[in-house]
Amino acid sequence: MAEIPRKGAQLRDDEASLQSQPVRVLLADDDRDGAATLGALLELEGYEVRAVHGGQEALDAAREFKPHVVLLDIGMPKITGYEAARRLRQRYGDDCPVLVAVTAWKQASDKILASLAGFDHHVAKPYEPAELLRLLARLRPAAP
Repeated sequence: MAEIPRKGAQLRDDEASLQSQPVRVLLADDDRDGAATLGALLELEGYEVRAVHGGQEALDAAREFKPHVVLLDIGMPKITGYEAARRLRQRYGDDCPVLVAVTAWKQASDKILASLAGFDHHVAKPYEPAELLRLLARLRPAAP
């Protein structure tokens, strides 16, 4: 997988030197309308997006799609975003994609649980699309 900065790492500001290959973003949210809207926005911004609607689907899609970034809702049925994040960390170790919780669960305790589950970032819904796009821009793989 491409080298992508983790939380706390120094992030690049020089967008002119960003790699031209699209960043693959896996989006998992059981809110199909929300996932479709966010997916369309990300595609307009040049990201390659795969949207799924459950935790198990995210785990399955990650194997084939090989995302650089995974945006996970926490409150999905059956396999929650917390559990999906734990399994992705366990599966990929140091090569794990950057994990971003995009969720309405925004209490301080939710952020702690997200961090403990292996998330690199936490974005609370409702979010400003420009904020999420800025975060993703900082997570682009460094140019070779």
